Amino acid sequence: MTFALTVEQNELSSTLSHLLARHSDSGAVRRAVERAPGYDESLWRTLCEQVGVASLAIPEEYGGAGFSLVETHVVLERLGAALTPSPLLGSGVLAAQALLLSGETAACARLLPGIAEGTRIAAVCWAGEDSHWRTDRSDVRAEAGDAGNTWSLTGTTSLVLDGGAAHTFLVVARTGPGRVGLFEVDAADDRARPTPTPAVDSTVNLARVEFDGVSGVPLALDAADLLETLHDVAAVAISALQVGAAQRALDMTVAYSKERVQFGRPIGSFQALKHRMADMLVAVETARSASWAAAWSAARRDPELPARAALAKAWCSEALNDVAAEAVQLHGGIAITWEHDAQMLFKRAHATSQLFGQPHEHRSRLFRHIVGAAPR
Repeated sequence: MTFALTVEQNELSSTLSHLLARHSDSGAVRRAVERAPGYDESLWRTLCEQVGVASLAIPEEYGGAGFSLVETHVVLERLGAALTPSPLLGSGVLAAQALLLSGETAACARLLPGIAEGTRIAAVCWAGEDSHWRTDRSDVRAEAGDAGNTWSLTGTTSLVLDGGAAHTFLVVARTGPGRVGLFEVDAADDRARPTPTPAVDSTVNLARVEFDGVSGVPLALDAADLLETLHDVAAVAISALQVGAAQRALDMTVAYSKERVQFGRPIGSFQALKHRMADMLVAVETARSASWAAAWSAARRDPELPARAALAKAWCSEALNDVAAEAVQLHGGIAITWEHDAQMLFKRAHATSQLFGQPHEHRSRLFRHIVGAAPR
């Protein structure tokens, strides 16, 4: 099977490349992360209104464009290359897919049109104090109210993507022993208190959210299967950001090797450095293959999604770490200065390798999937 972009998907990628080159260069990215909400709201409106980035994987019946997660994957790869901060991962992917997976049509009809337009930011509150995204327990406790259709949520979640800018929280909370549910919470409620969390990668907006008896509307009272799939979707989406960043690191390094002169010749002419950049290219291309294959499975809810998502997240995380480290080494001392973008790519590598599972955790998931699928 061939995993390649269609003509339309290539056009989408090209359009985004030109748009981001104009509005999300290095200076624009640095300015965006220095003020609330941590991303350029004007650029986000442009991306949503002119390109429809948040609507691509949302069905038309809910105000979306009716495409798939593959098209969203293309967008994430370009955003990853530009290091553009945006709510697309947290709101347009995780929250939107959580709503769709819940099967609650009323909630989808109420929330998804705003998410598709980019005017409503939704945040999934999931990770516990141990910074793990689990499907069998949560640090937030849900207690049923007298009416049965509203619940009271108490507890704390960490590493909430775009939690400080959210209008709606989708909260994972335990509903019983070894059982968790998914609840909708109005972020304007004073009993839901987000606190920004500084991250090593300043382009990733994280928050810690405390819930103190806040009212929640149940979307799924037994959400284990939903969260398993959502975890795979998240891993695949992050791999797209990683591939984009790895390609950027490679391109920067190759360009620099043609400009930097040492011993009277460009450093790119030295055989040892050619070999290292060739290894970087192999890492980028193999990561892209794994990421695209996983995106194809995510878009079709293919049975191989758990294995491909685990493989993509593990491989792409380590590929970006290696490529970013080589970019720093081959640029020399300038790469570790605040003014140079190589240090931002290095931080992006380390930050994204932790989100939704570290490489060794995904390798363990892949092993369990292979062993479980093997004939006995």
